[in-house]
Amino acid sequence: MKREAIREFFRRLHAANPEPQTELEYASPYQLLVAVVLSAQATDRSVNIATRKLFALAPTPEAMVTLGEEGIADCIKTIGLFRNKAKNTLALSRLLLERHGGEVPAEREALEALPGVGRKTANVVLNTVFRQPVMAVDTHIFRLANRTGLAPGKDVVEVEKALMRRVPKDYLLDAHHWLILHGRYVCTARSPRCAQCSVRDLCLCRDKTD
Repeated sequence: MKREAIREFFRRLHAANPEPQTELEYASPYQLLVAVVLSAQATDRSVNIATRKLFALAPTPEAMVTLGEEGIADCIKTIGLFRNKAKNTLALSRLLLERHGGEVPAEREALEALPGVGRKTANVVLNTVFRQPVMAVDTHIFRLANRTGLAPGKDVVEVEKALMRRVPKDYLLDAHHWLILHGRYVCTARSPRCAQCSVRDLCLCRDKTD
């Protein structure tokens, strides 16, 4: 996709949704961090159902440590990999208290040092909480970037780097949210809604649906 088309791509997404937001429910940076960790291989909807119960009991790192691994697991048992996620949630809560005074750090290295926090999770937190212009590439964005020709790449890191180069700077801050929402609801994996797509004429996919 050419530079002019990319700018128009994001202009249209911005016009339709000027202030895109994550669909994860949270009331603090800590709660967002936990929610993103829990969202691995799970839908935001299923995570929100689990975290409503979890955050009512343990809204802070201190309360999460008090709740304990079994208590966490009981709250999140409806989502996939809940045992491992409960273990990571407890461990990251302890490390936040030990290393950061219970606060979520604003540095990638510190975030990625927490259990269960990889590059994508760190990018979500850095972008959503600290408003840093970074790109969290999940399966939706990876698919969309390759399918449309926006930023092709063989893996998520390659796509992330391509997006960082190609997305116009004035759209970069919110680009992650626009792309994930477009991939989740329009440019879907099995049956993309091309007829409803606001950027259909810019997309380079050869197999558009009616």
